[in-house]
Amino acid sequence: MNYILDIIKKATGINHDTQIKIITTVFIILFLWIFTKLSEKLINRYHENKEDRYIWKKSITYINVTIALFLLVGLWFKNLGSLATYFGLLSAGIAIALKDIFSNMAGWLFILTRRPFKIGDRIELDKFKGDVIDIRLFQFTIMEIGNWVDADQSTGRIIHIPNSKIFNESIANYTRGFFYIWNEIPVLITFESNWKKAKKILFDMIIKEEGEKSKLAKEKLKKVSEKYLIHYNILTPTVYTTVKDSGILLTIRYLCEPRKRRGSENRLWEKILKEFSLHDDIDLAYPTQRFYNNLTEGKPGTKPRD
Repeated sequence: MNYILDIIKKATGINHDTQIKIITTVFIILFLWIFTKLSEKLINRYHENKEDRYIWKKSITYINVTIALFLLVGLWFKNLGSLATYFGLLSAGIAIALKDIFSNMAGWLFILTRRPFKIGDRIELDKFKGDVIDIRLFQFTIMEIGNWVDADQSTGRIIHIPNSKIFNESIANYTRGFFYIWNEIPVLITFESNWKKAKKILFDMIIKEEGEKSKLAKEKLKKVSEKYLIHYNILTPTVYTTVKDSGILLTIRYLCEPRKRRGSENRLWEKILKEFSLHDDIDLAYPTQRFYNNLTEGKPGTKPRD
């Protein structure tokens, strides 16, 4: 072994101690790389869920990087006291020059410890909405929804957001905690329509279609109320009545799963259109212009007296 080290020293000028450190470094990196690959194969074999696979792989990567840094720093820097002094003198300048990088790292630690969201959650941050598909040291990645797509469905774009954003912007999590969101469907009918019948039709329809979710939501609410101060007295679907310029607005309000919002609206609207078509005294309204003659159309009490 010494003979080989002497040959390398004559050829490169690198002393024995440094050569051993280089060989040990290569061995450590190679060992951890092989360990990572074998771990990934085992994870793929025993975990069918994609989210579980992702979390395990990420965890192993972070552990291996930490071990490698610990071993290599101990190998190359024997005098850790002088190393600490060196970094102490250098840290102030680095902190100013690399402020954004350190902010992103702090954001990464906050995401891992406080867990405002995790892989698979649907979130909204600033003007961006989407499903979280990756969390890294300096940024997290979402699959965008909305934007030019007029619904909570994917646009196909992948957006990378700096981790430091979580300190400056409010985060809305669609899928964490309560698990359900309130959705509303506005149904505008004409003033001449039988609004009481229309409201009963809508109410019976929403109770039949979405009423069961209120029972499931109550169970979820009991669990989430242990962590958050959430109070909902009424979880059952309902229909509200409002008067607008173009007619009477009947607003359906119900609980739905965040990722099934558009599908539920599509299903309900088809049923509404089909049901309303069976009644001659119910018409959908839209912005129109009409002339009102009080003498012929007004109520007796509102007509001018002679």
